[in-house]
Amino acid sequence: MEHDSAYHAPVMIGEVLDLLDPRPEGLYLDGTLGGGGHAEALLQREPRARLIAVDRDPDALREAGERLAVFGDRVRLVRANYSDATAAAGIGPEMLDGALLDLGISSHQVDEVARGFTFRAGAPLDMRMGQDSVAEATAAELLNTLGEEELATIFYRFGEERRSRRLARLIVERRAETPLKTSDDLVALIEAALTRPTAQDRARIFQALRIAVNREIEGIEAALPRLREALRSGGVLVVLSYHSLEDRVVKDSFRSWSQSCVCPPGFPVCSCRGEPLGETLTRKPLYPSDAEVARNPRARSARLRAWRRA
Repeated sequence: MEHDSAYHAPVMIGEVLDLLDPRPEGLYLDGTLGGGGHAEALLQREPRARLIAVDRDPDALREAGERLAVFGDRVRLVRANYSDATAAAGIGPEMLDGALLDLGISSHQVDEVARGFTFRAGAPLDMRMGQDSVAEATAAELLNTLGEEELATIFYRFGEERRSRRLARLIVERRAETPLKTSDDLVALIEAALTRPTAQDRARIFQALRIAVNREIEGIEAALPRLREALRSGGVLVVLSYHSLEDRVVKDSFRSWSQSCVCPPGFPVCSCRGEPLGETLTRKPLYPSDAEVARNPRARSARLRAWRRA
């Protein structure tokens, strides 16, 4: 059955479901609900499964909530950041049969100019996943308040931009005269700092800023161990990531959890857990097929990894 929606097309849906392998009466967590495509597919695959659907974006909860209403009390919607999903949903240790994180941003967030995730003309520099949260600084606020060194670090670490220091310097010089407010302001400075920047260059800078606004790397690092502890024996955690920083955190976590010893090198006697917490199900990441990328070009950077608790 087709699970794409106007809000977001779910990525690698067959691979996700095969790895989660939902069981009757099983309880699952979708920590990044988006348009609800993965959630809908899981509930259809196993008619007796239950799902806790989490998203920090009220637009996503509203859209997906209407889509999933047909499943009645088999679905519970929770508004929260995926890093706090277990606490927000009241999930304790060893309660889940499986969990999914589909990281990155939805097609709706990119296409909705007012959300400010795009470098199309006139977009506000917002980029907050939970847009009505006053606790989160917008992209404009970061650009207009952070120091030059902090800005350069964001562009270099999250965007792998070698000319990060020049861009940061130009931003600081420009904001002393006029604060940055829209995508046009940042694009103009990218044009000045980078020699003939491509659309990919602009995308990397905007991506770096989005990651900083939403504290995405910190969120992944916090979420993964919490989800691991929430899994029952045999429970599976599936993660879809879309850039190398995300994927590295997932890969390193799964590798560490799958080792019997994690003591520092040179320790004379093992003093850690002494046995693996589970096993990595994907020795290498899985990628979308050519056919899926042709249908949904935004899937091209997806990488899927999975881990099963012992």
